[in-house]
Amino acid sequence: MTASQHDGRTAPRATVADALREDILAGRLSPGDRLREVDLAERFGVSRIPIREALSQLQSEGFVTLVRYRGATVSAPSGSAARELVQIRRGLEVLAAQLAARSRGGAVAAELERVVRLGRSADLSHAHDELPPLIWRFHTLVAEASGNQQLQAMLEQILERVSWIFGQRLETRTPISWSDHAAIAQAILNGSPVQAGYLMDEHIARDEDLLDDMDAGGSAG
Repeated sequence: MTASQHDGRTAPRATVADALREDILAGRLSPGDRLREVDLAERFGVSRIPIREALSQLQSEGFVTLVRYRGATVSAPSGSAARELVQIRRGLEVLAAQLAARSRGGAVAAELERVVRLGRSADLSHAHDELPPLIWRFHTLVAEASGNQQLQAMLEQILERVSWIFGQRLETRTPISWSDHAAIAQAILNGSPVQAGYLMDEHIARDEDLLDDMDAGGSAG
């Protein structure tokens, strides 16, 4: 049973927030959709207090917009938010790659190699539906390999929002992405923190450049 299927009779704020976040990330809730407290309370079988707390949490994460006297709606991703998130992601992922290289990938070294192989294979066979979860897995593995649990938790939240905002569009340039991923993984496995950090920085910088191209294309249209 997924979080969004939870009947919620005893669901606390965290469970409600997790379920709504899952629905937003999966596209079951779209930007602009209203989130009525009374409907959510009925769905989860709780009072409106944990619903309000969950909506407040999701607002702090950028998924929900709360307007006084109008209630809550699913937020519409903005270009400025996207750019800020990618900048934050860049710094955190460079650090994660450097730390991961110090331990040569640690306990997830073999899994990191496996994910890169799967990603390159899926790209070559044009199995594009398989790529988003592999991209997500690669980046979360680098965070895990860092050995820093606080960094891992921060990156997971950032990556969730980046994936939601861009709808995975930043990774449509998959040949470049998977070449990047392979090089980053090799630097980590070779125990080269400086190289791993440099390659990750270049990889995320390309995301920033692509974001600029997307914005220019939208303006031109």
